[in-house]
Amino acid sequence: MGGVAVDDGPSGVKAPDGGWGWAVLFGCFIITGFSYAFPKAVSVFFKELIREFGVGYSDTAWISSILLAMLYGTGPLCSILVNRFGCRPVMMVGGLFASAGMILASTATSIMHIYLCTGVITGLGLALNFQPSLIMLNRYFNEKRPLANGLAAAGSPVALCCLSPLGQVLQYKYGWRGGFLILGGMLLNCCVCGALMRPLVPPKKAEDEEKQDAAAVEKKKAKAKLLDFSVFKDRGFVIYTVAASIMVLGLFVPPVFVVNYAKELGNEDTKSALLLTILGFIDIFARPTCGIIAGLKWVRPRCVYLFSFAMIFNGTTDLVGSMSNDYASLVVFCIFFGVSYGMVGALQFEVLMAIVGTEKFPSAIGLVLLLEAIAVLVGPPSAGRVLDATKKYMFVFIIAGSEVVLSAIVLAVCNFFCIKKSPPAPEAKLEMAEAETEMEQLNKLPEEVEHGAGEEEKGQREEGDKEKEKEVEDSIQPDSTKVEDIVKDDAKKNGDVVTNPETSL
Repeated sequence: MGGVAVDDGPSGVKAPDGGWGWAVLFGCFIITGFSYAFPKAVSVFFKELIREFGVGYSDTAWISSILLAMLYGTGPLCSILVNRFGCRPVMMVGGLFASAGMILASTATSIMHIYLCTGVITGLGLALNFQPSLIMLNRYFNEKRPLANGLAAAGSPVALCCLSPLGQVLQYKYGWRGGFLILGGMLLNCCVCGALMRPLVPPKKAEDEEKQDAAAVEKKKAKAKLLDFSVFKDRGFVIYTVAASIMVLGLFVPPVFVVNYAKELGNEDTKSALLLTILGFIDIFARPTCGIIAGLKWVRPRCVYLFSFAMIFNGTTDLVGSMSNDYASLVVFCIFFGVSYGMVGALQFEVLMAIVGTEKFPSAIGLVLLLEAIAVLVGPPSAGRVLDATKKYMFVFIIAGSEVVLSAIVLAVCNFFCIKKSPPAPEAKLEMAEAETEMEQLNKLPEEVEHGAGEEEKGQREEGDKEKEKEVEDSIQPDSTKVEDIVKDDAKKNGDVVTNPETSL
């Protein structure tokens, strides 16, 4: 329990680590970009929505909050649907939901309509795409899975760098209604990405084996649960869930407040907004690089501790960045934060995959995202209240950094002291025993051959000796007929009386 699980994929199908898996990776890259960047990209239209419906900034901010809440909070629902219908159908239906939500929102007459269409419907559609894409990525990659996770996670900063400028252009040319309509059309690409998620097919076998496999699969489906709560029996999963929930409380706070922090120091709006561009640009390269490092033979079995280091790095960056007093120091902060943020983004789901394995990952990720949804909704608003009370961004960054560092300590310490290395499985022990017996037989075989050859030679020698002894005995023993003839001849020569010691007396 809590160890690294090596998976061969569902129904005994081994992960190809390439081939069509690269198409699956591309689809996961696009889906991750839409899922994480879309809530931030929609914020470009907030000023127009404020004018249109006469609401405040806090009212429009609920659009992004509802989107994130749906993305995280519907995790168990996604797990149930994936376990029931599979990844591809769920993703294609989710793409339709995501697109329909934005298209309907373009005809909204009140802010409540946008909450329902953009927040709930589009958020649900993105959730139905995000989670199944990670599940398929886990099934198609095993040896190269850390690299694949890093590349897929890079979709978030890339999409953010593209969607935010695109949203500004659409708003300038077509207004917020035209922009929503075009973005809704773009989200139909989620259906294309869902079509790329081709299920893995086992290799062809004999008819008898196919019938046995089909029967086994039917029994497995009958016993399968739509949402497997047995993952909570795994200490590693419980530790990861607690640590991840604490981490999310402070992880997303600095990107939300860093622009306003720069404005508070007296910098222009465009100059302040450039900080997010710097952060995103660094993040693009940090995630694949961290994926390559996590895939090294020496590092991969210890990926939990690499994840802990990434969180400590991120939290320490927040703590040091809280002392920034000019624009240059904020630029340095964004560079280091981009590196650490990219490391966390590349490793968070890789560590979860390594802990629970392929079979339980669909249920595990749904339950983790549900618990993280609570932290996502609590974290930034709580930081805002701290800012309102203190009027200083320094305390906001200190609290956020402390929460991330605390999560790293919980993950590392609990894994080190509470998780024991799992003993070899019974099947592995049986295979090892069979291998040992085979080796012993191979080692004994030459000795037995030599011993057998020696016994054959010894037997031949004994038979030869017996034949020689028999010949000697035959040569020594006199022939009875010859003895009788000799005695008769002697009797004829000496007369009727034979002289001997007894008769002579």
